Amino acid sequence: MCGIFGIVSTNAVDAKCFNLLSRHAQQRGRDSSGVLVIGREAAHVWRADYSIQSLLKRVMPRGAKAVLGHSRLITNGLADNQPVVRGGVCVFHNGIVVNHADLWAQIGEQPRQEIDTEVIAAIAARHLADGGDVNGIADRVLSLCRGVVACALAIPSRGKLCLFSNNGSLYAGSLNGATLYASEEHPLRLLECSSIHQIRSGEVLDIPVESKPVAVSDDRKRRLDLIPNLASVASAEERMLEYPQYQLRRCTRCILPHTMPFISFDEQGVCNYCRHYRPRNNPRPKEELFGLVNPYRRASGAECIVPFSGGRDSCYGLHLIANELKMRPVTYTYDWGMVTDLGRRNISRMCGELGVENIIVAEDIAKKREYIRMNLRAWLRSPHLGMISILTAGDKHFFRHVETVKRQTGVQLNLWGVNPLEVTHFKAGFLGVPPDFAEKRVYSHGMAKQLRYHWLRLRAMLQSPGYFNRSLWDTLSGEYYRSFTEKKDYFHIFDYWRWDERVVDETLAQYDWERAPDTSTTWRIGDGTAAFYNYIYYTVAGFSEHDTFRSNQVREGDLSRERAIKLVQDENRPRYPNIKWYLDAVGLDFREVIKVVNAIPPLAGSA
Repeated sequence: MCGIFGIVSTNAVDAKCFNLLSRHAQQRGRDSSGVLVIGREAAHVWRADYSIQSLLKRVMPRGAKAVLGHSRLITNGLADNQPVVRGGVCVFHNGIVVNHADLWAQIGEQPRQEIDTEVIAAIAARHLADGGDVNGIADRVLSLCRGVVACALAIPSRGKLCLFSNNGSLYAGSLNGATLYASEEHPLRLLECSSIHQIRSGEVLDIPVESKPVAVSDDRKRRLDLIPNLASVASAEERMLEYPQYQLRRCTRCILPHTMPFISFDEQGVCNYCRHYRPRNNPRPKEELFGLVNPYRRASGAECIVPFSGGRDSCYGLHLIANELKMRPVTYTYDWGMVTDLGRRNISRMCGELGVENIIVAEDIAKKREYIRMNLRAWLRSPHLGMISILTAGDKHFFRHVETVKRQTGVQLNLWGVNPLEVTHFKAGFLGVPPDFAEKRVYSHGMAKQLRYHWLRLRAMLQSPGYFNRSLWDTLSGEYYRSFTEKKDYFHIFDYWRWDERVVDETLAQYDWERAPDTSTTWRIGDGTAAFYNYIYYTVAGFSEHDTFRSNQVREGDLSRERAIKLVQDENRPRYPNIKWYLDAVGLDFREVIKVVNAIPPLAGSA
């Protein structure tokens, strides 16, 4: 996934315009970059494992008549970079081809690189070798590839550039006789381009003909372990993960144990969480939502923004919005470095199948992971269950960038697919915050609540001064945007559609939605942090967020207590591949971290 952009002109490309396009593309990812320069001498590709802005300081394409570029969020093929050059075809690709492994045999070719984008170049080269014309390349690629495929595909030997997209994440416009394109409309509007339009099928532009093969220069100054492999082979490390079977006193109605913060049981053994529970999965009439969104409908273009993690519930919510609510959405993904490749593939799969544009806001992943590493080290020096949430504080800027996307697109309505049963009182409870049984939202709001929460967090942080590091402002500002800023034009899809796990899983199966290989649950499988923090909660307290989620399903009448207990016995098993991925990603030694976690005295030692 990346930002692709370029300028094709009969005169020299305007460097200032190209720089603006490149700066905006960095919003979508800055892990690596690439440029193709045509019409200055021979066609030349420069690729680098650093940001596009840094690359352009070294390679300034002055005098060229066509300059194409990308700024990449690495998702597949860490060792390889774009543009991919194969068979005289040069491809810049935004998205992930989720079926690339199956396509090689189908087209009778062999991969030479790890990156999924290579199959697009191979399809195009094979199409041309078999006598197909350039105008047919888009149809051929899009007929074979699944997932998001938004491409700028150059064939310098024929003097042609093909632009095409199956989800609309590609726009083109005109400026001073030149054609400009970008993954999003916003930079073209900033440049005051005319005739801006969304590219869906394919357009072919003329570029200077270059008879010599494309020259390629790679600059690899560093290698970040941005997408560690999901380990799959049993090892001595995996055997370190413990799964003790605690003797827990559980509520006789739900399955919450006696180690749940602030829990109490009545004479019948029913917990206070059950006694105070009010049904959450009890949607209002759908007609009410249709009435609320009608003022936002348009004759053309996107009508709503859908915050989109690629997880189970946001994917099902997108399905409902597109197919039931009949709105034209644009999805927004915030990538802070803890979205696994599985999550990204499901984002690409859903947006490709539904033809929905995906806007990505990607942070500096190396920096974000450094923040996690510093906070996890501080936590390991003084383990505290109430402080585990600081490891996920970096993702709260998700809420801030909803407003960024609203400003850039001009779309005001945002529809969220937050599961109403994902209430986890225990995370703040271990910090000393009692449950607010009257809270109607998954995320709590209110000045007094937040001030109390942060006061308790400050007290816990004083036990390990390592928390007072460079990440502190990032943490506090993220919490501010999540909890204090006013949310406008903001509705929850599951306030109007009942959430039913069986229906959700069956619906997503129709999209070949990918499940994790290391767990039976479909919940949080694209989240790189969940397996690790749930391992801590279970090891120390004897339960995890799976227990609270299943308890809510029991209270809603969706699940029997016996079935819930059986499910969590499987769901609470340690997920070695995901835990290993997480610790590799943040740069900490698996053995050292797990030794500390395993040594924490368990709360669940007695019933």
